[in-house]
Amino acid sequence: QVQLVESGGGLVQAGGSLRLSCAASGRTFSSYAMGWFRQAPGKEREFVAAISWSGDSTYYADSVKGRFTISRDNAKNTVYLQMNSLKPEDTAVYYCAADSISGGLGVRVGEYDYWGQGTQVTVSS
Repeated sequence: QVQLVESGGGLVQAGGSLRLSCAASGRTFSSYAMGWFRQAPGKEREFVAAISWSGDSTYYADSVKGRFTISRDNAKNTVYLQMNSLKPEDTAVYYCAADSISGGLGVRVGEYDYWGQGTQVTVSS
């Protein structure tokens, strides 16, 4: 079992930055690929970014490429999402997720088997 707890969300003006953190329990965190997803009101949960177990490989949604950076510190059992140049359309609840099975850089919700409770990010114009 893996428990994920996100933090770092909040209210920021357009053009600003936030760093989200996702702390994981469990000794096998370093073997899991991790992802960030987001869900805006009335919309489906969508992929944002993913990182391999080693941190050597990353993948981003086109909408955040060049603005967001995913990283991880396996010694701290934590994955991060640095978000720069935020836009109002980035407003959503952000979730981190763990893939304990495939190990790939999944972009679909169904490829992840553990989820955090989410943290709200609101970007004002």
